[in-house]
Amino acid sequence: MTLILASTSKTRSALLAAAGVVHETADPGFDEVPLRTELQRKGESPAAIARALARAKALALSSLRPGQLIIGADQILTWNGELFAKPYSLADAERQLRTLRGCRHVLISAAVLVRDGQILAEPCAEAQLTMRNFSDAFLTAYLRAEGDALLGCVGCYHLEGLGAQLFSAIDGDYFTVLGLPLIALLASLRELGMLQI
Repeated sequence: MTLILASTSKTRSALLAAAGVVHETADPGFDEVPLRTELQRKGESPAAIARALARAKALALSSLRPGQLIIGADQILTWNGELFAKPYSLADAERQLRTLRGCRHVLISAAVLVRDGQILAEPCAEAQLTMRNFSDAFLTAYLRAEGDALLGCVGCYHLEGLGAQLFSAIDGDYFTVLGLPLIALLASLRELGMLQI
Protein backbone atom coordinates (compact mmCIF):
# COMPACT_ATOMS: atom_id res chain seq x y z
CA MET A 1 0.00 0.00 0.00
CA THR A 2 1.27 3.45 -0.88
CA LEU A 3 1.20 6.23 1.71
CA ILE A 4 0.38 9.58 0.14
CA LEU A 5 0.71 12.99 1.76
CA ALA A 6 -2.09 15.18 0.40
CA SER A 7 0.04 18.30 0.53
CA THR A 8 2.62 20.19 -1.47
CA SER A 9 4.36 21.29 1.74
CA LYS A 10 8.08 20.53 1.50
CA THR A 11 8.38 20.87 5.27
CA ARG A 12 5.71 18.25 6.01
CA SER A 13 7.20 15.87 3.47
CA ALA A 14 10.69 16.40 4.91
CA LEU A 15 9.42 15.67 8.44
CA LEU A 16 7.94 12.36 7.31
CA ALA A 17 11.04 11.42 5.31
CA ALA A 18 13.38 12.26 8.21
CA ALA A 19 11.26 10.02 10.45
CA GLY A 20 11.72 7.14 8.00
CA VAL A 21 8.19 7.25 6.59
CA VAL A 22 8.25 6.32 2.91
CA HIS A 23 5.59 8.31 1.10
CA GLU A 24 4.57 10.14 -2.03
CA THR A 25 3.12 13.62 -2.19
CA ALA A 26 0.17 14.87 -4.21
CA ASP A 27 -1.75 18.11 -4.44
CA PRO A 28 -5.26 17.40 -3.12
CA GLY A 29 -6.68 20.07 -5.42
CA PHE A 30 -8.89 21.38 -2.65
CA ASP A 31 -9.75 25.05 -2.11
CA GLU A 32 -9.88 25.38 1.66
CA VAL A 33 -11.07 28.99 1.84
CA PRO A 34 -14.84 28.36 1.46
CA LEU A 35 -14.84 25.56 4.06
CA ARG A 36 -12.72 27.56 6.51
CA THR A 37 -15.02 30.57 6.09
CA GLU A 38 -18.14 28.45 6.67
CA LEU A 39 -16.69 26.77 9.76
CA GLN A 40 -15.66 30.12 11.21
CA ARG A 41 -19.15 31.48 10.55
CA LYS A 42 -20.59 28.53 12.48
CA GLY A 43 -18.27 29.29 15.41
CA GLU A 44 -16.32 26.02 15.25
CA SER A 45 -13.23 25.76 17.45
CA PRO A 46 -9.77 26.21 15.86
CA ALA A 47 -8.99 22.51 16.47
CA ALA A 48 -12.26 21.47 14.79
CA ILE A 49 -11.45 23.71 11.82
CA ALA A 50 -7.92 22.28 11.48
CA ARG A 51 -9.29 18.73 11.59
CA ALA A 52 -12.08 19.50 9.11
CA LEU A 53 -9.66 21.04 6.62
CA ALA A 54 -7.19 18.15 6.95
CA ARG A 55 -10.09 15.70 6.55
CA ALA A 56 -11.40 17.47 3.44
CA LYS A 57 -7.98 17.41 1.77
CA ALA A 58 -7.48 13.72 2.55
CA LEU A 59 -10.98 12.79 1.35
CA ALA A 60 -10.55 14.79 -1.87
CA LEU A 61 -7.41 12.85 -2.74
CA SER A 62 -8.77 9.53 -1.46
CA SER A 63 -11.50 9.61 -4.08
CA LEU A 64 -8.79 9.71 -6.75
CA ARG A 65 -6.50 7.10 -5.18
CA PRO A 66 -8.54 4.01 -4.25
CA GLY A 67 -6.86 1.58 -1.86
CA GLN A 68 -4.18 4.05 -0.84
CA LEU A 69 -3.62 5.49 2.63
CA ILE A 70 -3.84 9.28 2.49
CA ILE A 71 -2.55 11.80 5.02
CA GLY A 72 -4.35 15.13 5.01
CA ALA A 73 -2.90 17.94 7.11
CA ASP A 74 -3.71 21.48 8.11
CA GLN A 75 -2.51 24.11 10.53
CA ILE A 76 -4.44 26.92 12.20
CA LEU A 77 -2.98 29.94 13.97
CA THR A 78 -5.21 31.60 16.51
CA TRP A 79 -4.65 34.72 18.58
CA ASN A 80 -7.13 36.59 20.73
CA GLY A 81 -10.07 34.71 19.20
CA GLU A 82 -8.96 35.50 15.64
CA LEU A 83 -7.84 32.94 13.04
CA PHE A 84 -4.94 33.80 10.76
CA ALA A 85 -4.52 32.53 7.21
CA LYS A 86 -1.42 32.49 5.03
CA PRO A 87 -0.54 36.07 4.05
CA TYR A 88 -1.31 37.19 0.51
CA SER A 89 1.61 39.61 0.27
CA LEU A 90 4.65 40.78 2.21
CA ALA A 91 2.63 43.80 3.35
CA ASP A 92 0.04 41.38 4.75
CA ALA A 93 2.83 39.38 6.44
CA GLU A 94 4.18 42.57 7.99
CA ARG A 95 0.73 43.47 9.37
CA GLN A 96 0.35 39.99 10.82
CA LEU A 97 3.78 40.03 12.47
CA ARG A 98 3.12 43.47 13.93
CA THR A 99 -0.14 42.14 15.39
CA LEU A 100 1.56 39.11 16.95
CA ARG A 101 4.65 41.00 18.18
CA GLY A 102 5.01 40.77 21.95
CA CYS A 103 2.04 38.37 22.16
CA ARG A 104 1.36 34.69 22.69
CA HIS A 105 -0.46 32.77 19.98
CA VAL A 106 -1.45 29.14 19.39
CA LEU A 107 -0.65 26.88 16.46
CA ILE A 108 -2.86 23.83 15.99
CA SER A 109 -1.71 21.09 13.61
CA ALA A 110 -4.04 18.33 12.53
CA ALA A 111 -3.51 15.23 10.43
CA VAL A 112 -6.14 12.83 9.16
CA LEU A 113 -5.54 9.33 7.81
CA VAL A 114 -8.07 8.17 5.21
CA ARG A 115 -8.39 5.07 3.03
CA ASP A 116 -11.18 4.68 0.48
CA GLY A 117 -13.12 7.52 2.03
CA GLN A 118 -12.95 6.04 5.54
CA ILE A 119 -11.38 8.11 8.32
CA LEU A 120 -8.95 5.92 10.26
CA ALA A 121 -7.27 8.42 12.61
CA GLU A 122 -7.29 12.15 13.35
CA PRO A 123 -4.30 13.16 15.49
CA CYS A 124 -4.13 16.80 16.50
CA ALA A 125 -1.72 18.82 18.67
CA GLU A 126 -1.11 22.42 19.65
CA ALA A 127 1.81 24.61 20.59
CA GLN A 128 1.85 28.02 22.25
CA LEU A 129 4.40 30.52 21.00
CA THR A 130 5.34 33.90 22.42
CA MET A 131 6.82 36.44 20.04
CA ARG A 132 9.35 38.80 21.53
CA ASN A 133 8.86 42.54 21.24
CA PHE A 134 11.25 42.87 18.29
CA SER A 135 12.17 46.24 16.83
CA ASP A 136 10.81 47.72 13.61
CA ALA A 137 14.36 47.53 12.23
CA PHE A 138 14.51 43.80 12.94
CA LEU A 139 11.10 43.29 11.31
CA THR A 140 12.20 45.15 8.17
CA ALA A 141 15.42 43.12 7.94
CA TYR A 142 13.52 39.88 8.60
CA LEU A 143 10.97 40.55 5.86
CA ARG A 144 13.74 41.45 3.42
CA ALA A 145 15.73 38.30 4.24
CA GLU A 146 12.80 35.86 4.12
CA GLY A 147 10.87 37.44 1.25
CA ASP A 148 8.13 35.51 -0.52
CA ALA A 149 8.97 32.32 1.40
CA LEU A 150 6.83 33.77 4.21
CA LEU A 151 3.73 33.59 2.03
CA GLY A 152 3.65 29.81 2.31
CA CYS A 153 3.26 29.62 6.09
CA VAL A 154 0.37 30.68 8.28
CA GLY A 155 2.58 32.27 10.95
CA CYS A 156 4.92 34.10 8.55
CA TYR A 157 7.89 32.26 10.00
CA HIS A 158 9.95 29.13 9.61
CA LEU A 159 11.03 28.08 13.08
CA GLU A 160 13.80 25.96 11.60
CA GLY A 161 15.40 29.12 10.17
CA LEU A 162 15.58 32.85 10.80
CA GLY A 163 12.04 32.77 12.19
CA ALA A 164 13.41 31.32 15.44
CA GLN A 165 14.65 34.83 16.24
CA LEU A 166 11.07 36.10 16.49
CA PHE A 167 10.37 34.19 19.70
CA SER A 168 11.00 34.49 23.41
CA ALA A 169 9.22 31.26 24.40
CA ILE A 170 7.71 28.15 22.83
CA ASP A 171 5.60 25.64 24.73
CA GLY A 172 4.71 22.53 22.83
CA ASP A 173 5.97 20.09 20.29
CA TYR A 174 8.47 21.30 17.68
CA PHE A 175 6.88 19.19 14.94
CA THR A 176 3.50 20.73 15.65
CA VAL A 177 4.98 24.16 14.98
CA LEU A 178 6.33 22.88 11.66
CA GLY A 179 2.88 21.69 10.60
CA LEU A 180 2.37 18.05 11.64
CA PRO A 181 1.41 16.37 14.92
CA LEU A 182 4.22 13.97 14.00
CA ILE A 183 4.55 11.89 17.18
CA ALA A 184 0.81 11.13 17.30
CA LEU A 185 0.76 10.55 13.53
CA LEU A 186 3.60 8.01 13.78
CA ALA A 187 1.69 6.19 16.54
CA SER A 188 -1.39 6.05 14.28
CA LEU A 189 0.69 4.69 11.39
CA ARG A 190 2.09 1.97 13.67
CA GLU A 191 -1.42 1.03 14.77
CA LEU A 192 -2.41 0.69 11.11
CA GLY A 193 0.59 -1.55 10.41
CA MET A 194 2.32 1.00 8.19
CA LEU A 195 5.36 1.25 10.48
CA GLN A 196 7.26 -1.31 12.49
CA ILE A 197 6.16 -1.60 16.12
